[in-house]
Amino acid sequence: MVKRYLQVKPLDDVLALLGREFSCIPSVITVPLENASGRITVGPIFAKYSVPEIHLSAMDGIAVVSADTKGASEQHPVTLPRTVRVNTGNVVPQEYDAVIMIEDVWEESGKYTIRKSASPWQHVRPAGEDLAESEMVMPSRHRIRPHETGGLATYGITEVDVITVRIGLVPTGSELVAAGTRPAPGQVVESNTLMAKAILDEVGATCIRYPFVEDTPEKIRNAIRKACSENDLVIVSAGSSAGTKDYTADVIAELGVVLVHGIATKPGKPAIIGRVDGKPVIGLPGYPLSALTVLRELVLPLMRMYGLFVPPYRIVQAQVTTALAKEIGSDEYVACTLGKVGDRFVISPQSKGAGVQMSAIRSNAYIRLPRDSEGFNAGDLVDARLLVPEEEAENALLITGSHDPAIDYLADLLRPKGVSLISTHVGSMGGILALRKDECHAAPTHLLADDGTYNITYVQKYLGVTEVDLLCVAERQQGVVSRDGLSFTDLPGRLFVNRQKGSGTRMLLDYQLKKAGIDPGTIPGYEREVTTHIAVALAVKSREADAGLCVYSAAKALNLPFVPVASERYELAIRREHATDPRVVALMEAIRSKEFKSILEQLGGYETMETGTIRQGSP
Repeated sequence: MVKRYLQVKPLDDVLALLGREFSCIPSVITVPLENASGRITVGPIFAKYSVPEIHLSAMDGIAVVSADTKGASEQHPVTLPRTVRVNTGNVVPQEYDAVIMIEDVWEESGKYTIRKSASPWQHVRPAGEDLAESEMVMPSRHRIRPHETGGLATYGITEVDVITVRIGLVPTGSELVAAGTRPAPGQVVESNTLMAKAILDEVGATCIRYPFVEDTPEKIRNAIRKACSENDLVIVSAGSSAGTKDYTADVIAELGVVLVHGIATKPGKPAIIGRVDGKPVIGLPGYPLSALTVLRELVLPLMRMYGLFVPPYRIVQAQVTTALAKEIGSDEYVACTLGKVGDRFVISPQSKGAGVQMSAIRSNAYIRLPRDSEGFNAGDLVDARLLVPEEEAENALLITGSHDPAIDYLADLLRPKGVSLISTHVGSMGGILALRKDECHAAPTHLLADDGTYNITYVQKYLGVTEVDLLCVAERQQGVVSRDGLSFTDLPGRLFVNRQKGSGTRMLLDYQLKKAGIDPGTIPGYEREVTTHIAVALAVKSREADAGLCVYSAAKALNLPFVPVASERYELAIRREHATDPRVVALMEAIRSKEFKSILEQLGGYETMETGTIRQGSP
């Protein structure tokens, strides 16, 4: 029998249902003061003793009885009958009620003379001036700020009762292996509960990751029952879809009730909401980006209902670079890269694949496409939700165009300078078009013209009168990667993996095929496209293809034979108007550095004689 989702519910309805179905009463734990920052107090906190506990001098000087100083003036100096020498912070004896600064007294033979009277409690810190014993330091449901831990220590507090939500994380799947284990074919590193714990610990939850549970109803049933007995909330990872081994919904139904199976979000649709022993049980989809969406859009709002502090995402207006189409009926969430070009934010979608975790790692923002929307057109202004501080987003350097492993190393060199280099791999032509629309700071390109020259022809054709310079990264070798040392003329009849249309590598391939008189139709797999050089090499290494065209450094990284085909000029096209942008200046300095040239030499396949030189791409 084919399993079906229950009626798919809009996310807003699911959040409302959570508020109705569960009391969301948090647990209480006691934490040491040094671990209290960011936590929410259960009840009010009171001072254990007064601060200060006794009268203290606020100045270096002498303690006096204020009545003894009455009438003192320049014309009528008074020699005091009784005094005590004190320094700042010293105890003021009980019989004294004022302090006179040492620079306002004259000492002779152990006696002190003054020329100005002192008022009662002058320069004295009275007992309890800061806080009196039993006074309230902070109220209940207060989020403790880092600097407040110092004050709490001063008032005698060494540990604090705070609210939390005890969450049991149950990973299911017979194919799971622990992080640090290289998975065999058919195995998967269990990462979802690791991610969930990190996200939920950050907002003050207390998470327990349980051992992996095999895909059998009995073992999943026992694991959920145990987790429910020990926690306020249980999250089950995987098994929420409608596959033949997805048992989570059935097990929850046996132990309690399934309230929701299927949420109108993309990714994240298979999520489950159930109730067992009065406690919420949430089933996460197995795909990492689906799980992340459910954690961010459903579980974190639930943490707010329990009273934990979940900071809102900062929203900025950004111009989307690519059209985003969707069907009406679901909220869709798209991981994106965002940066500021000129005086506006621009945002580019990453891969929508629910299993592509690098989309989450590369992204610094995301877009929500509402369920009643059909998407956005390129150039539309959208609400971008920042995943990093706004200052970091403003310091992002957007590199859009041809892929090369060297770009990742440039990102590493720039990071200590406070610049986040974010690259989007859309091929050389895609980068030139992004530069034309002023949607990036630099466009890596290696476009071969019919006359055998690189880049200038295309810059002049597509950027017209826009002033553009070409910054040389390196001369690099492109060639055939294979397992058997195949050459270019060996390609007919061999299973091939290609780069995408518009990429410089694809244009080089077609140029060389035409030059050699080879019909692309004789090369099986010519239509299969990937977006990076390393993806080409990986497809060859994993025997999905016999050969491909890539840079030498990618073949070397995977220890594959490489036969050179051409040397090409790999450059960054930069609009001259952005040349003085501090981020672009830092990029130029990094490319010209000894460290970068050394990296290129280690990667192999690069000539650095022209590295860092600039030539004029257009008038």
